[in-house]
Parts: sequence; structure tokens; C-alpha cells
Amino acid sequence: MDTGLGAALAWSPGAASQSPPGLGVKLGSLVLLLLLPLACGLAPLWCFRQPPDPRSPVLSLVSCFSGGVFMGTFLLDLLPDYLSSIAAALEGLRITLQFPLPEFIVAMGFFLVLVLEQVTLAQRELSEPPEESRALLPGGSIQAALPAGPGAAAAPGALRAGALALALALHAVLEGLALGLREGEAAALRVLLALLLHKGAVAFGLSLELLRSRLRPPAVASCLVLLALMSPLGVGVGTALAAGAGPRQRLCRAVLEGLAAGTFLFVTFLEILPQELGVPRNRIPKVILILAGFALVSAILFVKG
Repeated sequence: MDTGLGAALAWSPGAASQSPPGLGVKLGSLVLLLLLPLACGLAPLWCFRQPPDPRSPVLSLVSCFSGGVFMGTFLLDLLPDYLSSIAAALEGLRITLQFPLPEFIVAMGFFLVLVLEQVTLAQRELSEPPEESRALLPGGSIQAALPAGPGAAAAPGALRAGALALALALHAVLEGLALGLREGEAAALRVLLALLLHKGAVAFGLSLELLRSRLRPPAVASCLVLLALMSPLGVGVGTALAAGAGPRQRLCRAVLEGLAAGTFLFVTFLEILPQELGVPRNRIPKVILILAGFALVSAILFVKG
């Protein structure tokens, strides 16, 4: 009884109010991931009567730098942390596996985004003539898919654009999970940098896509708000799961980290880099910017490590 009374008297509000590591960065990211995509997505509505080419050289170079940041974040940060996290979780539960479960979970995250994207593209192709589809989808990517142009029918274009916005929104939730599950301020900052670069470019391209689909500005703004809210939602869910201390919670967190890592794998190697390097323009600047993005993450890891 005396021991319990002493422990109760020794309690102080300061000891219970200690915030998890990296919580400040995650709270700030909620605002940044909400406002930056909105600003980038609304820019075409404010600046252009006729939307410019979404594959402009400037946007392409920014996307290449984003690809380098994503590659460095996946290979040097997310993947090593995930493998150590799931190994510790399995050891805590005293589970021994012969099957390569960690790698399988990463592959499931990859295939989740792949299936989501290809189903969306298949729905678009069903409502278009074959020759339009071949010209429309040279890269086989959601972000590369552009409407057929001013002559396209408004209703099918609006339906396809809505499916595109929903697919990107679900994708954004998985990307936000990668940030919310990070432990430590430096790790959260690295993932936040990658997401800000990528989501700004995605929001800008989505806005152009919706305008070309002849959606009214209020409908475009609604789709952009949906996209902007999804990454903060993923951050919030990941942060809540990261607070779990039990072995089962740690395993659940590790599984979500693996799915998020698979998302980064897909975005980097099947979405950003092939799409940008497949266009025969500014090849040397693109490679330099990819290396610069990778070097930036490497330098941050080196300094913080």
C-alpha cells in the first residue's frame, strides 16, 4: 500500500505529457500536406484560362527530383527501418518463419497500388475508342493518362476524372501512413520532404486533368480538397498506430510500414522514373536532378546518423 501511495504521490503531469518522438513534425505535416497540394492544385484555376501541358519541362524536372528523393527515402530509410521493425515485432511474439514474410508484405503494398491504378485505367479504356486509348495511355500510368482533348464527351470525361481523383486519394492515404509510422523527428522530416515534392506535382497534374475533362471549377476544387485531405488522414492513422506499445500493435505497425514501403517502391520505379525518362527531352538534367534528390536524402541520413 505504501509503495502504491508513494508512486501516486511521485506522479507529475510533466511525466505523463511527454509527446512521442517526431510528434511535432507530424502535426506540422498535417498543415503542410493539406495546404501545399491545395495551392498547387488551385494554381491552374487561378492562372490559366486554358490549362497548359501537364508534362511541361519544369514540372517534369521537379518530378525527376521528387523521384530521386523517393528512391533515397525507400532504399536508405523506409526499407531498413521496416525490416528491423518487423524482425523485432516477430521476435517479441516469438514467431519464427521460413517464408520471407517481410518482403512479401512490401510486394503486397506494391501490388495494391498497381491493381488500383490498372483497374482505373481499364475503366477509362472501356469508355473510349481503341485509337484514343492508345494515344491516351503511352506510359500506362494514372498520372500519365490525359483526356482525349476538347472534343471528348463531358460526361464520360467527368466520370473518368472522378475515378482518377478517387484512385489518387486512396494512394495518398498509403503515402501518409509512411509518415505517420515514422519514429523520430529526422525520419519524419525525410518522408515529409518526399511527400511534399510528390504531392505538389500530383495535385498540379490532377487539376490540369480535371480541367481538360471539362469539369466545372467547383467540382475541380472538391476533388482537390479530397486529395489534400487524404495524406493528413493517413498521417493521423499512422501516428495513432505508432503509439501502440504492445507486441501485437508493433506487428500491426510493421505490416503497415511494409505496405507503405511498397507504395514508395511503386511510385518511384513504375510511376515517376519510367514516365519521365521515357520522354526524349532534357535527359541529362533529369538524371542530374534524380541524383540530386537521392544525394539530398543520403546527406540528411549521413548528418543525422
